[in-house]
Amino acid sequence: MRKEIYISVDVEASGPIPGEYSMLSLGACVVGEPSKTFYAELKPISEKYIERALAVSGLSLDGLKQKGNEPARAMKDFEEWLKQVCADEGRPVFVAFNATFDWSFANYYFHRFLGNNPFGISGLDIKAYYMGAMGCSWGETTKQKLASQFKSNKPHTHNALDDAKEQADIFGKILKSRNKVLE
Repeated sequence: MRKEIYISVDVEASGPIPGEYSMLSLGACVVGEPSKTFYAELKPISEKYIERALAVSGLSLDGLKQKGNEPARAMKDFEEWLKQVCADEGRPVFVAFNATFDWSFANYYFHRFLGNNPFGISGLDIKAYYMGAMGCSWGETTKQKLASQFKSNKPHTHNALDDAKEQADIFGKILKSRNKVLE
């Protein structure tokens, strides 16, 4: 069985669903090794946006049209980075806080621009993992609750890489806490 390499991923997007809206930036880091990072800002694939989504990220469609990476290039670079950090013996496991949102964009972009997703068809949701590990209700899995219990010194800035590092820190602490319970 291949070693699982947890990859914390965060995306910023122009709206709630891929295809109709654009992934604007993608940040990732290896859980437990936050210096191993990936970050890309992407050219939009759609003119559609929700003002609040752009305001949260601080990114602009016009700016990204000029300076963003071509989506195919960004996804190929991300795939190559995953191969490098997993070094052929590891299997990348997509990890995110509200993984359904981030994974849907990453999956769509991988398939649209590369024809495959190196993470496969699943992602690990930090909220769901916490719920199972702690035996709590879904309502008790808010970011505020997790952040108070597993405090991160990483900022939550709505920069995709900063947020990937923050959630990697929180997830790493949940894993350690869970492993202590199992010992």
